[in-house]
Amino acid sequence: MSEGDSVGESVHGKPSVVFRFFSRLGQIYQSFLDKSTPFTAIRWVMTLGLSFIYMIRVYILQGWYIVTYALGIYHLNLFIAFLSPKVDPSLMEDSDEGPSLPTKQNEEFRPFIRRLPEFKFWHSATKGIVVAMVCTFFDAFNVPVFWPILVMYFIMLFCITMKRQIKHMIKYRYIPFTHGKRKYKGKEEPTSGKPFSS
Repeated sequence: MSEGDSVGESVHGKPSVVFRFFSRLGQIYQSFLDKSTPFTAIRWVMTLGLSFIYMIRVYILQGWYIVTYALGIYHLNLFIAFLSPKVDPSLMEDSDEGPSLPTKQNEEFRPFIRRLPEFKFWHSATKGIVVAMVCTFFDAFNVPVFWPILVMYFIMLFCITMKRQIKHMIKYRYIPFTHGKRKYKGKEEPTSGKPFSS
């Protein structure tokens, strides 16, 4: 391999202008993502706003129903991954190795670890909306379909998928929303007339 054959390098071994530009762009984008991480509510409000703008665009243009359907299926897939545990309890019930979800009241508390964390869920959902929005600018993606059939099919798919997910949650006794470990009060010491002295 010669000196200039590696990706992003010019003949003299220095990174090319294009590589540096995209590298810098990636750093700025990652910095924006890192700074937005603690602002969960603001991120989701922005995503819902972007989704609303997308729906208005599709309504005004009266087209791109296949793109919208694909976006809905993609979001449903992300939502199911968000609700699912990282380690599927149905795969772990035969083997004794690895962590498992508590099944009895007196078992140790284990937080719910998602297959798809909230930040990645938000990031993927937002990227999906942006890609769908870009697709609405190209007539090649405007496939003529009878949209009420797509809506009914999506509703049926959503109901069947959520029913299966809820049955899975009931069978393996997990709730995908935890807010930390429960706090138990210790035994209260009977107060005697004697004050504590050191």
